[in-house]
Amino acid sequence: MHSQRLCLETPIWGQGVLEQANTMEKSDKTPFTPEWFTANPFTYNVVKDDQKSLRNNLTTAEEVLWEYIKDKKMGIKFKSHHIIDNYVPDFVALSCKLIIEVDGEIHMYQKDVDKQRTLELNKKGFKIIRFTNDEILNNTFGVLEIIKNEVESRKRDPNL
Repeated sequence: MHSQRLCLETPIWGQGVLEQANTMEKSDKTPFTPEWFTANPFTYNVVKDDQKSLRNNLTTAEEVLWEYIKDKKMGIKFKSHHIIDNYVPDFVALSCKLIIEVDGEIHMYQKDVDKQRTLELNKKGFKIIRFTNDEILNNTFGVLEIIKNEVESRKRDPNL
């Protein structure tokens, strides 16, 4: 089927014209959306400041984990602090819809918020696995084994 290339204007990038050319079949009414377009376009400009701050100020536990999962070291690409809807999870593998959250002390006081966030991301097809800072710092290889098993399980899932 013949397709045409489009440059779309989008408010979320703030530059006017989207640099990425999207593909759209002539019979389609909506353009193809790349898998990394996961942010809510209406809140992106607000959330992106938080995202940049989180990405540039990793906790010690996040730094340790990131060293082991970045650059496809787990056989899959993880992104650090990638915006999904209105949320900024610590790490996400978009190709298998797996989110890794590193929970520090603050999460002891926001369990209801975390639960709601998990429900919203689950509705979008994401699986969330959580580790405490202590688990990552004191049992790094155990945490990596859990992540590896989850990645393999998600890669085999025909629904993803």
